[in-house]
This record gives sequence, C-alpha cells and structure tokens, in this order.
Amino acid sequence: MADISKVLFLRHLRGTPTAHIQHLRRGRVVHEGIGQTFWYRPRTAVISEIPLDDRELPLLFHAPTRDFQDIAVQATVTFRIADPAIAASRLDFGIDPESGTWRAAPLEQLAGLITETAQQHAFELLARTVMTDALVSGVPAVRARILDGLVGDPRLTETGIAVVGVRVVAVRPETDMEKALRTPTREQVQTDADRATYGRRVVAVEQERRIAENEMQNKIELARREEQLITQRGANDNLRVTQKAAAERIAADGEAERTRVSAAATADATRLVGAAQGEADTARVAALRDLDRSAVIALAVRDLAGNLPGINTLTITPDLLTALVARLAGSAVPVVAQPLPAGSGGPAAPAAPASVDDGNWR
Repeated sequence: MADISKVLFLRHLRGTPTAHIQHLRRGRVVHEGIGQTFWYRPRTAVISEIPLDDRELPLLFHAPTRDFQDIAVQATVTFRIADPAIAASRLDFGIDPESGTWRAAPLEQLAGLITETAQQHAFELLARTVMTDALVSGVPAVRARILDGLVGDPRLTETGIAVVGVRVVAVRPETDMEKALRTPTREQVQTDADRATYGRRVVAVEQERRIAENEMQNKIELARREEQLITQRGANDNLRVTQKAAAERIAADGEAERTRVSAAATADATRLVGAAQGEADTARVAALRDLDRSAVIALAVRDLAGNLPGINTLTITPDLLTALVARLAGSAVPVVAQPLPAGSGGPAAPAAPASVDDGNWR
C-alpha cells in the first residue's frame, strides 16, 4: 500500500515499485504510473492503487465425474494485472485519501472471478471423464484445461488480467473411495511381497538343501577315505606282522640250525672223547693186566686218593699201619693189640684183630 503523510490540510503520497497509482482531479488524470510521489488535497483527489506484482490464488473445489463420483481438485493460479488502466476502470481500486486503504475489496472480486472461471472449465472436463481416468491422468489434463480456459476467457482479458500459470497439486477421490481403490493395489503389492518372500524362502531352502547335500557328500567321501585308510592300515599291520613272523621264523630256523649244528658238534666231540677215553681205559686195563697185585692196589689207592675230598688231619694208628703193612706184604698174619699201661694216656687198643682176607678190606 502507498505511504500517505499529513501536513496541515495537504497530504503527501509515496507509491511503491509494484503498485500503479492513478490520481484524478475533476475527472482528469493528474498523476499516473509506478513509484509516484505527489501532494494532493484530500477533498479534491480521487486516487486508485492497482498492484502489479504476481499473485498466487489457491483453489480447492469438488467436481463430479461421469460415473457420479466426487473428485477433489487442489490447484494454484498465478496471475497479475497486465493493464492497470483497464483494471482501474473495471474494478474499484480506489483508496481512501486519508488512510490509503482500499474502499472496496477489488482483489477478492478478482479472485472470485478467477476461481469461478477455473472451476467451470474443470467441471466441464471432469464431467466427461470417469473417476479412474481422472485419477490416472487428471492432473495434467485439468491443469491444461484450466490454463487454456483462463487465458482464453474474454472477461479476464477485458479486465486487464493476465494468467501467468496454473499448478494442479492433486486430484483425489473421497476418503472411502480412495481407501477402496487402494485396497486392490495394496493387496496386489502385498501378494507380490509375499510371493517374493516365499520365493526367497524357497531359494533359501534350496540353498540349505544343496549345502546339506554337499555336507553329506563330504561326510560320505570322508567316511569312504577313512575306510580306505583303515583298510590300508590293516593291510600294513598284517604285512608288518607277516614280515615280523617271517623274520622270527627265519631267526628261529637259524637258531635251530645253529643249535643242531652245535649239538651235532658236541655229540661228535663227546663221541670222540668217549672213544678216546675208552681206548685210553682199554689201554690202561691192558697195561694193568700184566702188573702184580700190589702194584694194582697201589694204583687204585692213588686214584682213590685223587678222588677223595681234602683231608685236613690224618691220624694213623699203629694198628692201621700194621694191617696196611701186612696187606702190602701179602701176609694174613693176625695182629693182636696189647693194651696200654694205665695212665699212659694213649689210645685204647682195638677190641678185635685186623686181618686181610681175599684181598678185601674189612
């Protein structure tokens, strides 16, 4: 809005860069244009202020379709006043000279005009369109129809209004109808999602089955190789035992052969020694056959003495010595022992005489 200041009975107006000011006095244009500044007298001045900036007009209306369904259209129309002189003559843009406010509501009248015109063109389009088509392709169709209708409307052109653009934000049905329309799609999407989930599960199960089969095959292969390993170990153990038994048998055979050879050698040696001993005994007997009896006895005593155990003390009594001498002499004269005198301390005499009979000791 313009800035108006007071100085006594005069008023000073200072316009804005986006407003067209028209000053009339006595029906004649005194000042007109953008960014005007001038003095005037309130009693004789008629001032109009026409905005020249772009204006946004939001639209929200309902329209029936061909199948008698209610459609809500949300749009925005951008417009501006292209010819302020014509607009000032068609609409009341006059302001109060004292306060600078509009006496009427020109922008509201202009908005109502644009809104009704846009709704009219949208109704004509949607009335020939079924709801599904309106929901699918309604946004560009409604936008184009409203824009063409507003640009080509003669009343707006004659008023000096230029439509810059039209934006359609949404074309939507009623809440219940929208929910009903969403249900099949939602069910289809849910079905596709379930199918994808089941597909993933099937793939996962198939993968798990393959993994299980691979693990089973691996276990079977490991068991088979373990069986081969056990069989090979058994064969190796059998071969080892067989070789060990063969080696032991060879060793036993060698030991037996050594024992046999040693026994044979020992037997041969013993046989030779026995034969030699027999020959020696035969020769000894043959040599002793021609000796006299006393020599034989002496040799016998020698041999006997050689085989007797060791004698630490030997006591020879006169009786034994006498008998021995007598035997050696070959006589059989009895020897009578005389008792020793009492108190001699010697050994007592034998009770019976010793004698030699047939060459045997008694």
